[in-house]
Amino acid sequence: MSLKTNINALRRQLMRKLTKNVGTSQFDKNVDLSKVKFKKILICRPNPRLGNQLLITPLVQDVIATFPDCEIDLFVNGGLAPIIFENYTNINRIIRLPRKPFKEITKYVKGWLSLKKYSYDIVINVVENSSSGRLSAQFVNSKYKFFGDDVDAIQQKHNDYEHIAKYPVYNFRHYLTKLGFKENNSAVPNLDLKLSDSELAEAKKILQSIVPNDKKTIAIFTFATADKCYSEAWWAPFYDLLLAEYPDYNIIEVLPVENVSQIGFKAPTFYSKDVREIGALIANTEVFIGADSGIMHLASASKTPTVGLFSRDNIKMYQPYNDKSVAIDTNTESVEDFITAINKILR
Repeated sequence: MSLKTNINALRRQLMRKLTKNVGTSQFDKNVDLSKVKFKKILICRPNPRLGNQLLITPLVQDVIATFPDCEIDLFVNGGLAPIIFENYTNINRIIRLPRKPFKEITKYVKGWLSLKKYSYDIVINVVENSSSGRLSAQFVNSKYKFFGDDVDAIQQKHNDYEHIAKYPVYNFRHYLTKLGFKENNSAVPNLDLKLSDSELAEAKKILQSIVPNDKKTIAIFTFATADKCYSEAWWAPFYDLLLAEYPDYNIIEVLPVENVSQIGFKAPTFYSKDVREIGALIANTEVFIGADSGIMHLASASKTPTVGLFSRDNIKMYQPYNDKSVAIDTNTESVEDFITAINKILR
């Protein structure tokens, strides 16, 4: 690891220790639900990564389903939230911190101070161990504050509680029962980018320009960060196997912003820096195959069956879970298992 990476890791550890006891979820069991209007809600997830912001879309959907007329403000980091939540009509205000606070200290301070301008009926910190999330939930004016702490009773009830997109939803529902709401046992919503018909139609044209034929298409993404990225030596035989197993399908490679390929650009490629355009193109394919990454979650949020390749022991936390999606532990499962999983989606 670089010195910068080590320093950031130490900083995060220190902040988590300092803030782990900040805030206690607040309930009023005597609230009269017939008289209280839960209108203004703040959701705090100040993390700039694409995947982490997509992973809060199930919570946002669940809040809207519970309070259809609510106005949701988001406290986030970076510039992706306005893009991801573009078609979420209940999103009112997006309060953003700059990705590099020390280079934009004025914007950083203004972002925090702007939290004090508004009062909320409910504030939700999405992730328990987010120091900035806990601090923001504590800092804001709100009668009801949910800090996202693990609840043993919920863990025992739901075997998928560990999933980082699901446990905030389970927690939110649990907190509401503490206020007197009826228990909600419906399925947790899938990730959803809410792509428009026009976006999907335009992406279909782009896909047809890349592979101008009538075959259905398989999308692969060969990149990922750090040790989640599989080597060229791993991808090359897997790509050859895909070609052999699925001759009646196009196989295209969605390229990362770094514009690199672990298969040496052997497949037809698609490159874009537009998150919604990438998602819409993937939505026009039959299956997406790629390692744990933001683009994997984007594929899932685009409602495409997703095969997630995992080399770390974090499958339960990050696996794609929309219709027909599957997570594969590449440390224990064979290439034959990969094909079996893909066949269940395609055939």
